Amino acid sequence: MKTGLMPRRIFFLSALMLSAGAAAGCSSKEKAEAARGAPEGSAASAPTPAAKGASMVTISREQQASWVRSFNPLLAEGSVRFPTLAGIYEPMLIFNTMKGEYTPWLATKYAWSDGNKRLTFTTRSGVQWSDGQAFSAKDVAFTFELLKKHPALDLSGVWKFVESVKATDDTTVEFALKRPYVPGLSYIGHQPIVPEHKWKDVADPVTYANETPVATGPFTEIKTFQNQVYELGKNPNYWQKGKPAVDGLRFPAYPGNDQVNMAIINGEVDWAGAFVPEIEKVYVAKDPANHHYWFPLVGGMATLYPNSTKKPFDDVRVRKAISMGIDRAQIVKIASNDYTQPADATGLDDSYERWRNPKAVAAGDWVKLDVARAKQLLDEAGYTPGPDGIRVKDGEPMRFEINVVTGWSDWVRAVQIMTQNLKQLGIDASLKAYDFSAFFEALQKGTFDMSMGWTTVEPTPYNYYRDLMSAELVKPVGEASARNWHRYGDKEADKLFQQFEAATESAEQKRILDEVQLLYAQNAPVIPLFKNPSWGEYSTKRFTGFPTKENPYAKLSPNNPPEYLLVLTELRPR
Repeated sequence: MKTGLMPRRIFFLSALMLSAGAAAGCSSKEKAEAARGAPEGSAASAPTPAAKGASMVTISREQQASWVRSFNPLLAEGSVRFPTLAGIYEPMLIFNTMKGEYTPWLATKYAWSDGNKRLTFTTRSGVQWSDGQAFSAKDVAFTFELLKKHPALDLSGVWKFVESVKATDDTTVEFALKRPYVPGLSYIGHQPIVPEHKWKDVADPVTYANETPVATGPFTEIKTFQNQVYELGKNPNYWQKGKPAVDGLRFPAYPGNDQVNMAIINGEVDWAGAFVPEIEKVYVAKDPANHHYWFPLVGGMATLYPNSTKKPFDDVRVRKAISMGIDRAQIVKIASNDYTQPADATGLDDSYERWRNPKAVAAGDWVKLDVARAKQLLDEAGYTPGPDGIRVKDGEPMRFEINVVTGWSDWVRAVQIMTQNLKQLGIDASLKAYDFSAFFEALQKGTFDMSMGWTTVEPTPYNYYRDLMSAELVKPVGEASARNWHRYGDKEADKLFQQFEAATESAEQKRILDEVQLLYAQNAPVIPLFKNPSWGEYSTKRFTGFPTKENPYAKLSPNNPPEYLLVLTELRPR
């Protein structure tokens, strides 16, 4: 599943200065979706208004000064416009986090065989591409062969466990695996599928912008594409009868947090995935009948990534000491407006609650604030205070940068708190802010000291821990990594991952992941900070059909592909 940029992966907004008083602002992002902030006080060009009479849902998800036309579903989320991955293009399956089950989509069913070394999908009959040509299992096989031919597109590492793929007829596609690999279902099932008849002649799909997409999703027609706004119309050949019920989607470009917040609070935006401080006061109270939100703690983990290829972060004692020096309660209260909870030593959010190992939680004293113990660990690691109070080892002071995205004010504030916390340990950490594109490039290529980041949300914690601990996913610094940004590999963990890959009994899966969690708690490969809420706000003034706490048919957040496709197909005019 290509999340995690985005996710993998969280689009947050800053607060406004309201006439009634100042609302302290923070902003960040749930996934790796591109969000580029503008300088304070910059003016936004007025986006073109929606077509008169059209029921266009206005969505605020990416924050950029202007739009770049790119709809290539094989690229990372931050590189393409919403909803390319799931809304323009579609996957075979969608895992519904709130229900804990797969929803059939372009495939109607799947089956394991040959000791879980063969995975067979039955694709949906009667589906057409938006140009009227028939979709078939051959398009699925073609898509995966494209990933094999161009490894830069294989963001989930599918061809590390897939041996071959073959469409045996128009509605059947078989994946032969190199080894039993049950978790491969989500990586394969969530892959956006492209049409062979359009992509077979694309010279370089890695750089292809795909400006006029042909796809199977509910919204495929580019009605307008300007620097300041783009609009998508519905697919004239969509396979779900009567859907979508709305005419299309509209995306104004908001260059800064203030402009985005004003639009949301004033009801100009129908749906957003945002962090809004004091939301009851500044948003709900403004129109209680129509303004609503839902922030369940299932948006992954806000995480501090230490680059394990660099000293001192290759030393587990240093990683734990840094973690012990961080006041998570202060971060949650000041930076996150008390919407969330501090992490425990499993690093799991609430979507994985049934998997959480109490023994791993108890073993993780390093996620608790303990300045005295942190100093002791640094002493043991050979980092002693120098004349200026900064710890030194072999002549190298403990001085490094923590990367964060400009304009993600809640995460910026969190880093500011951490740099102050770490001064108490004799560590000179400084905040380094970048626009999103530069930040994400450094994160993917491992060219950072420490960096804020997010984690993916997948069907089981196997995927979460594999992203953070598998030696299979470690790439050299300078080569883009879709998941293991900190370059940490644990061969002992890989043995447990391989056991899980072949396990089908839930008790056995739980036993294996209990051991993985203990390894994580023992080695602190990353530093979990707090659970990311799955941010979602909506207005029912013009549209209904949104998920709610009372009707949690899916996540409300528009930040998590492919799950937001479940929402896009349920929206309807009021």
